[in-house]
Amino acid sequence: MKENNSRRQFLRNTALAGLSLGLINTGSKANSRQPLTVLGACNPTTLDYYGQGPFYTADAPDIIDNLLAGLAEPGTRLVISGRVQTLDCTATIANTIIDIWHANAAGAYDNTGFNLRGKTLSNAEGFYIFETVLPGKYLNGASYRPSHIHFKITPPGFATLTTQLYFEGDTDIPGDAAASITTGTFDATNRIIPLIENGAGKLEGTWDIAINGDGEVGIADLHTDKGLIYSASPNPFTNQIAVHYGVFQSAHVKLKVINLQGNVVATLADAKMAPGKFQTTWTTTNEIPNGHYFLTLQINDLQVHYVKIVKV
Repeated sequence: MKENNSRRQFLRNTALAGLSLGLINTGSKANSRQPLTVLGACNPTTLDYYGQGPFYTADAPDIIDNLLAGLAEPGTRLVISGRVQTLDCTATIANTIIDIWHANAAGAYDNTGFNLRGKTLSNAEGFYIFETVLPGKYLNGASYRPSHIHFKITPPGFATLTTQLYFEGDTDIPGDAAASITTGTFDATNRIIPLIENGAGKLEGTWDIAINGDGEVGIADLHTDKGLIYSASPNPFTNQIAVHYGVFQSAHVKLKVINLQGNVVATLADAKMAPGKFQTTWTTTNEIPNGHYFLTLQINDLQVHYVKIVKV
């Protein structure tokens, strides 16, 4: 549904003037693996200076079982996930096409086939996830390009954004013509993300995409004062995970667990609550498969916070 343009612009300007991207770390070893992401505190995703680059191949196949890299692909396994949002980050965008390609662990692209090339969609809640391997580096003139992943991101009915994702701690970022830009149209600052070992031999990174598109949940007032998830532990977990969260105003509160298809697999809270701190526990059954899930907090039907959790 199209929203009122003037209202959207007002909210967008207010958000950009007063907020910056916030990642909350609870400080515990287990929870430090999964940053908590606040909806409403965001920076629009920028273009990359190098644009599409010379190694793009059109019509990549759909990613199957969230695996961009087959299980036999050499390299360090890497899981990237996040949420696709409107430019002001007050609404999520479902069914966004995310076209992904990158070099293999040796720094080479497959330019004759579709290895390490594929497309996925954001689900009904705006979330996306894929597993691949950490891209290797390759010479660009006299220097190496930092490890990076290419993206073409196309929300339903809106223009495609072409960009690249980089990783914190890469020593080739400062000397790279694209990754080192810190201002303007091609600012890469918020496309350089941390990677954290997840306890299962894989690196994990969270990257939320803010792009021009129509949201699924509608525009509301800025809401970083509504509530948040303080911690979810242990994470990864086997059969049980404890969730601590806060509600900052009297509201109808929903705490839900969403699977990768965007379906609700558990509702941990659904009630009118007064301001306060709360705790609940999700005890899973054998019918709940291992894998990634998204724990989401809704205040008056507005999703204000989420954390990725992993059942092992």
